[in-house]
Amino acid sequence: MIEKFYTVDQVADMIDMHPKTIRKFIREGKLKANKVGKQWRITGHDLSVFTEGTGPEGIIDETRDITFSTEDKGQTSTHGVTVSTVVDMDVKDMEEGTRIANMLMAVMNNKDTKYGTSTMNVQFIEKEKKTRIMLWGTLSFMEAMLGALDVLTQQ
Repeated sequence: MIEKFYTVDQVADMIDMHPKTIRKFIREGKLKANKVGKQWRITGHDLSVFTEGTGPEGIIDETRDITFSTEDKGQTSTHGVTVSTVVDMDVKDMEEGTRIANMLMAVMNNKDTKYGTSTMNVQFIEKEKKTRIMLWGTLSFMEAMLGALDVLTQQ
């Protein structure tokens, strides 16, 4: 059985990406390729594995998202000020990330009117063993949430 090989330029045209991006994926090991002479060649099978997002270990880059929002009709902002922040935390495993997210949701459930309209998004990035917390809300909300994170990280 003869396997069809594609060049980097052909793959880039097929999946509508720049050839430099394809080479970057090859360097990072996300797309399997073989060097033939001075050029990379990608098999049809390796291309389909890449485009389907699965590899030998399963999903290449799996993230899990949680969005939690409060919409209190109380104070919406302090002097028109809203704050957003992104916090990346290294975690041992998914269980630790879930514990942190649950603690932060408990703080949000406090329903203090000073929190106004506030939002928290949490992503678990299993490949990097990281929890990414994105917060948006009033200054009081940020103070409470970052204070809770400080307490959680000191344990």
